[in-house]
Amino acid sequence: MSETFGAGARLLAGHMARLHGWQPGEFWQATPAELAAVLGPPDPSARPLDRASLNHLMEFDNDRSG
Repeated sequence: MSETFGAGARLLAGHMARLHGWQPGEFWQATPAELAAVLGPPDPSARPLDRASLNHLMEFDNDRSG
């Protein structure tokens, strides 16, 4: 491992831990595509979550926990 790669990897692992709550193993097991999906700019064609969808997700979560 080159010193440049190692330093960059440590920096990125720290960012993922602080900003996204990733544990070290999660960072090292992630693919470059997964990192890009988390760190990349938002998809301009994506729609925000609407209230009906949020209610559906909350009902689904309540069904799982109860």
